[in-house]
Amino acid sequence: MREIILDTETTGFKPEEGHRIVEIGCLEVYQNLPTGKSLQLYVNPERDMPEGAFKVHGISEEFLADKPLFPDVVDEFLEFIGEDPLVIHNAPFDMKFLNSELKWAGKPGLKNRPIDTVIIARELFPGSPVNLDALCRRFDIDNSSRTYHGALLDCELLAEVYLELRGGRQHGFDLDANKKGGKGGAVKASNTRSTALTGKAVREIRPHSVSEEELAAHEAMLELLNDPLWRK
Repeated sequence: MREIILDTETTGFKPEEGHRIVEIGCLEVYQNLPTGKSLQLYVNPERDMPEGAFKVHGISEEFLADKPLFPDVVDEFLEFIGEDPLVIHNAPFDMKFLNSELKWAGKPGLKNRPIDTVIIARELFPGSPVNLDALCRRFDIDNSSRTYHGALLDCELLAEVYLELRGGRQHGFDLDANKKGGKGGAVKASNTRSTALTGKAVREIRPHSVSEEELAAHEAMLELLNDPLWRK
């Protein structure tokens, strides 16, 4: 199933107070894995950049001065996301801003189904911090490059977090051979996978049945047992 990991950066917290989107990041995933397709849009908010917002994402008013307005990029954005579900960390915040921008641009609101990873994480880890940095630490995901919040960077991190929240990556299917696989070092091809909740290895069912030689060896091993329970 195609899904879109999505994040935005804004000038503040409430669009009803005149705050606007300044960056949109989108990352396509299929069957929970990134496909390599992404979209990053910087948007001129037509207003100043509050100091508090700048400290969060580092996007300055000067940097955005020559960037397109939201109506100029809205069609590119809508074409990329299509009608597929949107995976968002704290979905109500981003959906509210996006729908406000769409309304101001004369477009209908989004009908895409939002998937809120905050809700998923709270259900899995009640009482624990579920911000993106905390989840990266929990799943041993390298977020050292996150000196500022950035929409596309946060999408890349959220894609890894979302995969773990959905059960974890099956080893051997990581396209980046140099990527660290938790505390054990680089990921190696294997027929085991780990669960998001326990981290314990779970061996996959092998693709072939037991051979005659294996059955014979098993029977021979059973003969060596003294007084097994199933013979009582």
